[in-house]
Amino acid sequence: MLRILFLGDIVGEPGRKAVIARLPEIRREQEIDFVIANGENAAGGRGITPKISIDLLRAGIAVITLGDHAWDQAEIVPYMDTEPRLLRPMNYPEGTPGQGSVVLETAKGKVGVINAQGRTFMQPPLENPFLGVAAEAERLRSEEGAEIVFVDFHAETTSEKIALGRALDGRVSAVVGTHTHVQTADEQVFPGGTAFLCDAGMCGPLNSVLGRQVEAIVERFQTSMPRRFPVARGTVGIRGAIVDVDESTGKALSITRFAEDFGEES
Repeated sequence: MLRILFLGDIVGEPGRKAVIARLPEIRREQEIDFVIANGENAAGGRGITPKISIDLLRAGIAVITLGDHAWDQAEIVPYMDTEPRLLRPMNYPEGTPGQGSVVLETAKGKVGVINAQGRTFMQPPLENPFLGVAAEAERLRSEEGAEIVFVDFHAETTSEKIALGRALDGRVSAVVGTHTHVQTADEQVFPGGTAFLCDAGMCGPLNSVLGRQVEAIVERFQTSMPRRFPVARGTVGIRGAIVDVDESTGKALSITRFAEDFGEES
Protein backbone atom coordinates (compact mmCIF):
# COMPACT_ATOMS: atom_id res chain seq x y z
CA MET A 1 0.00 0.00 0.00
CA LEU A 2 1.11 3.55 -0.79
CA ARG A 3 -0.32 6.38 1.31
CA ILE A 4 -0.78 9.82 -0.27
CA LEU A 5 -1.46 13.03 1.65
CA PHE A 6 -3.10 15.72 -0.43
CA LEU A 7 -3.33 19.22 1.05
CA GLY A 8 -5.92 21.75 -0.13
CA ASP A 9 -5.16 25.31 -1.26
CA ILE A 10 -2.36 26.82 0.84
CA VAL A 11 -3.38 30.43 1.56
CA GLY A 12 -0.72 33.09 2.09
CA GLU A 13 2.01 33.24 4.70
CA PRO A 14 -0.14 31.77 7.52
CA GLY A 15 -0.93 28.70 5.42
CA ARG A 16 2.67 28.27 4.31
CA LYS A 17 4.09 28.56 7.81
CA ALA A 18 1.58 26.08 9.21
CA VAL A 19 2.21 23.49 6.51
CA ILE A 20 5.99 23.81 6.69
CA ALA A 21 5.95 23.60 10.49
CA ARG A 22 3.60 20.63 10.77
CA LEU A 23 4.31 18.53 7.69
CA PRO A 24 7.27 16.52 9.05
CA GLU A 25 5.27 15.41 12.08
CA ILE A 26 2.12 14.74 10.05
CA ARG A 27 4.11 12.52 7.72
CA ARG A 28 5.46 10.53 10.67
CA GLU A 29 2.16 10.31 12.53
CA GLN A 30 0.14 9.29 9.47
CA GLU A 31 2.87 7.16 7.84
CA ILE A 32 2.67 9.19 4.62
CA ASP A 33 4.64 8.04 1.57
CA PHE A 34 3.91 10.89 -0.85
CA VAL A 35 2.68 14.48 -0.41
CA ILE A 36 0.87 16.66 -2.95
CA ALA A 37 -0.36 20.20 -2.19
CA ASN A 38 -2.20 22.90 -4.09
CA GLY A 39 -0.13 26.09 -3.86
CA GLU A 40 -2.00 28.50 -6.12
CA ASN A 41 -2.83 30.91 -3.26
CA ALA A 42 0.49 30.60 -1.45
CA ALA A 43 1.86 34.08 -2.32
CA GLY A 44 -0.26 36.63 -0.47
CA GLY A 45 -3.37 34.68 -1.42
CA ARG A 46 -2.75 34.94 -5.17
CA GLY A 47 -0.36 32.73 -7.10
CA ILE A 48 3.04 31.40 -6.11
CA THR A 49 6.65 32.58 -6.43
CA PRO A 50 9.80 30.57 -7.18
CA LYS A 51 11.03 31.05 -3.59
CA ILE A 52 7.76 29.82 -2.09
CA SER A 53 7.77 26.85 -4.44
CA ILE A 54 11.28 25.93 -3.32
CA ASP A 55 10.37 26.34 0.36
CA LEU A 56 7.36 24.03 0.02
CA LEU A 57 9.29 21.40 -1.90
CA ARG A 58 12.08 21.47 0.69
CA ALA A 59 9.48 21.00 3.43
CA GLY A 60 8.59 17.60 1.98
CA ILE A 61 5.89 18.28 -0.60
CA ALA A 62 6.65 16.12 -3.64
CA VAL A 63 4.39 17.91 -6.14
CA ILE A 64 2.74 21.36 -6.07
CA THR A 65 -0.39 21.90 -8.14
CA LEU A 66 -1.91 25.23 -9.17
CA GLY A 67 -5.12 26.61 -10.70
CA ASP A 68 -6.71 29.81 -11.94
CA HIS A 69 -4.16 31.99 -10.06
CA ALA A 70 -1.19 30.16 -11.57
CA TRP A 71 0.18 33.25 -13.32
CA ASP A 72 -0.64 35.98 -10.76
CA GLN A 73 3.02 36.37 -9.77
CA ALA A 74 4.98 37.40 -12.89
CA GLU A 75 8.25 35.80 -11.81
CA ILE A 76 6.70 32.34 -11.86
CA VAL A 77 6.38 32.32 -15.66
CA PRO A 78 10.07 31.73 -16.54
CA TYR A 79 10.51 29.49 -13.50
CA MET A 80 7.70 27.16 -14.53
CA ASP A 81 9.76 25.46 -17.23
CA THR A 82 12.62 24.80 -14.81
CA GLU A 83 10.71 22.91 -12.08
CA PRO A 84 8.79 19.82 -13.24
CA ARG A 85 7.33 19.27 -9.75
CA LEU A 86 5.38 22.54 -10.02
CA LEU A 87 2.30 21.89 -12.17
CA ARG A 88 -0.15 24.24 -13.83
CA PRO A 89 -3.46 22.93 -15.24
CA MET A 90 -2.80 20.55 -18.12
CA ASN A 91 -5.69 21.89 -20.21
CA TYR A 92 -3.92 25.13 -21.10
CA PRO A 93 -3.19 25.37 -24.84
CA GLU A 94 -0.05 23.83 -26.28
CA GLY A 95 2.92 26.16 -25.88
CA THR A 96 1.94 27.41 -22.41
CA PRO A 97 4.94 27.45 -20.04
CA GLY A 98 5.30 24.54 -17.68
CA GLN A 99 3.51 21.22 -17.68
CA GLY A 100 0.33 19.75 -16.32
CA SER A 101 1.56 16.36 -15.17
CA VAL A 102 4.61 14.64 -13.75
CA VAL A 103 5.73 11.15 -12.76
CA LEU A 104 8.01 10.66 -9.77
CA GLU A 105 9.74 7.53 -8.51
CA THR A 106 9.07 6.40 -4.94
CA ALA A 107 10.19 3.44 -2.86
CA LYS A 108 6.82 1.86 -3.69
CA GLY A 109 6.79 2.55 -7.41
CA LYS A 110 6.04 5.44 -9.73
CA VAL A 111 3.37 8.02 -8.92
CA GLY A 112 1.81 10.23 -11.58
CA VAL A 113 0.14 13.54 -10.74
CA ILE A 114 -2.17 15.46 -13.07
CA ASN A 115 -3.39 19.03 -12.51
CA ALA A 116 -6.53 20.08 -14.40
CA GLN A 117 -8.90 23.06 -14.23
CA GLY A 118 -12.66 23.12 -14.66
CA ARG A 119 -14.53 25.41 -17.02
CA THR A 120 -17.85 26.19 -15.31
CA PHE A 121 -17.69 29.70 -13.78
CA MET A 122 -13.88 29.61 -14.12
CA GLN A 123 -11.50 32.09 -15.71
CA PRO A 124 -9.67 31.77 -17.96
CA PRO A 125 -11.78 29.27 -19.93
CA LEU A 126 -9.48 26.37 -20.78
CA GLU A 127 -9.72 23.34 -23.02
CA ASN A 128 -12.21 20.65 -22.03
CA PRO A 129 -10.68 18.58 -19.20
CA PHE A 130 -13.06 15.69 -19.91
CA LEU A 131 -11.34 15.21 -23.26
CA GLY A 132 -7.76 15.45 -22.02
CA VAL A 133 -7.31 14.08 -18.52
CA ALA A 134 -8.23 10.47 -19.32
CA ALA A 135 -5.81 10.43 -22.26
CA GLU A 136 -3.04 11.93 -20.14
CA ALA A 137 -3.64 9.38 -17.38
CA GLU A 138 -3.36 6.57 -19.92
CA ARG A 139 -0.12 8.08 -21.25
CA LEU A 140 1.38 8.27 -17.77
CA ARG A 141 0.56 4.61 -17.25
CA SER A 142 1.59 3.21 -20.63
CA GLU A 143 4.56 5.43 -21.51
CA GLU A 144 5.95 6.42 -18.11
CA GLY A 145 5.01 3.38 -16.05
CA ALA A 146 2.96 5.14 -13.38
CA GLU A 147 0.50 2.62 -12.00
CA ILE A 148 -0.75 5.21 -9.47
CA VAL A 149 -2.24 8.41 -10.93
CA PHE A 150 -3.62 11.24 -8.76
CA VAL A 151 -5.71 14.10 -10.20
CA ASP A 152 -6.14 17.54 -8.61
CA PHE A 153 -9.23 18.99 -10.30
CA HIS A 154 -9.32 22.74 -9.64
CA ALA A 155 -12.95 23.66 -10.30
CA GLU A 156 -15.87 25.70 -8.98
CA THR A 157 -18.94 23.50 -9.18
CA THR A 158 -19.60 20.25 -7.39
CA SER A 159 -21.37 18.85 -10.45
CA GLU A 160 -18.34 19.28 -12.70
CA LYS A 161 -16.03 17.75 -10.10
CA ILE A 162 -18.27 14.75 -9.47
CA ALA A 163 -18.80 14.23 -13.20
CA LEU A 164 -15.06 14.17 -13.90
CA GLY A 165 -14.50 11.81 -11.00
CA ARG A 166 -17.14 9.46 -12.36
CA ALA A 167 -15.74 9.73 -15.89
CA LEU A 168 -12.29 8.76 -14.61
CA ASP A 169 -13.46 5.94 -12.34
CA GLY A 170 -11.19 2.96 -12.88
CA ARG A 171 -8.75 5.05 -14.93
CA VAL A 172 -6.99 6.92 -12.13
CA SER A 173 -6.32 6.26 -8.46
CA ALA A 174 -7.91 9.44 -7.11
CA VAL A 175 -9.67 12.64 -8.11
CA VAL A 176 -9.68 15.33 -5.41
CA GLY A 177 -11.08 18.81 -5.98
CA THR A 178 -9.64 22.18 -4.99
CA HIS A 179 -10.57 25.87 -5.43
CA THR A 180 -13.58 26.43 -3.16
CA HIS A 181 -11.52 26.31 0.07
CA VAL A 182 -14.30 24.48 1.97
CA GLN A 183 -13.70 20.82 2.80
CA THR A 184 -16.61 18.65 1.69
CA ALA A 185 -17.90 15.49 3.38
CA ASP A 186 -18.44 13.27 0.33
CA GLU A 187 -15.27 11.18 0.39
CA GLN A 188 -15.76 7.76 -1.20
CA VAL A 189 -14.15 5.14 -3.39
CA PHE A 190 -16.08 4.70 -6.63
CA PRO A 191 -16.89 1.18 -7.91
CA GLY A 192 -13.95 1.16 -10.33
CA GLY A 193 -11.42 1.91 -7.59
CA THR A 194 -11.05 5.69 -7.87
CA ALA A 195 -11.03 7.67 -4.61
CA PHE A 196 -12.98 10.93 -4.74
CA LEU A 197 -13.52 14.07 -2.67
CA CYS A 198 -15.26 17.15 -4.07
CA ASP A 199 -12.99 19.61 -2.26
CA ALA A 200 -10.03 19.10 0.04
CA GLY A 201 -10.54 22.48 1.73
CA MET A 202 -7.75 24.94 2.43
CA CYS A 203 -4.65 25.34 4.55
CA GLY A 204 -5.49 28.83 5.74
CA PRO A 205 -6.77 31.00 8.59
CA LEU A 206 -9.96 29.73 10.21
CA ASN A 207 -11.23 33.15 11.32
CA SER A 208 -11.73 34.32 7.74
CA VAL A 209 -13.80 34.15 4.61
CA LEU A 210 -11.97 31.56 2.50
CA GLY A 211 -8.69 32.72 4.03
CA ARG A 212 -9.26 36.48 3.65
CA GLN A 213 -10.04 39.06 6.32
CA VAL A 214 -13.70 38.93 7.25
CA GLU A 215 -14.37 42.68 7.32
CA ALA A 216 -13.07 43.32 3.82
CA ILE A 217 -15.16 40.55 2.27
CA VAL A 218 -18.32 41.54 4.16
CA GLU A 219 -17.88 45.19 3.12
CA ARG A 220 -17.53 44.14 -0.52
CA PHE A 221 -20.81 42.22 -0.34
CA GLN A 222 -22.53 45.11 1.43
CA THR A 223 -21.35 47.92 -0.86
CA SER A 224 -20.28 46.22 -4.13
CA MET A 225 -17.30 48.61 -4.10
CA PRO A 226 -13.76 47.43 -4.90
CA ARG A 227 -11.75 46.34 -1.90
CA ARG A 228 -8.43 44.68 -1.28
CA PHE A 229 -8.78 41.31 0.39
CA PRO A 230 -5.84 40.83 2.79
CA VAL A 231 -5.05 37.34 4.00
CA ALA A 232 -6.41 36.81 7.51
CA ARG A 233 -4.30 35.85 10.52
CA GLY A 234 -4.68 33.53 13.50
CA THR A 235 -5.16 29.80 13.86
CA VAL A 236 -4.73 27.92 10.61
CA GLY A 237 -6.85 24.97 9.57
CA ILE A 238 -4.77 22.38 7.71
CA ARG A 239 -7.19 20.48 5.50
CA GLY A 240 -6.79 17.74 2.94
CA ALA A 241 -7.23 14.03 2.33
CA ILE A 242 -5.31 10.81 2.87
CA VAL A 243 -5.64 8.21 0.11
CA ASP A 244 -4.41 4.62 0.43
CA VAL A 245 -3.64 2.98 -2.90
CA ASP A 246 -2.73 -0.58 -3.85
CA GLU A 247 0.54 0.05 -5.66
CA SER A 248 0.24 -3.15 -7.70
CA THR A 249 -3.13 -2.23 -9.24
CA GLY A 250 -3.34 1.55 -8.82
CA LYS A 251 -6.79 1.20 -7.26
CA ALA A 252 -7.69 3.18 -4.16
CA LEU A 253 -8.33 1.23 -0.99
CA SER A 254 -9.66 4.13 1.08
CA ILE A 255 -9.91 7.91 1.35
CA THR A 256 -10.14 9.84 4.62
CA ARG A 257 -10.51 13.55 5.18
CA PHE A 258 -7.59 15.13 7.02
CA ALA A 259 -8.10 18.08 9.36
CA GLU A 260 -6.05 19.64 12.12
CA ASP A 261 -5.65 23.15 13.47
CA PHE A 262 -2.33 24.90 13.98
CA GLY A 263 -2.14 27.86 16.35
CA GLU A 264 -0.49 31.05 15.16
CA GLU A 265 -0.19 34.43 16.81
CA SER A 266 -2.55 36.94 15.21
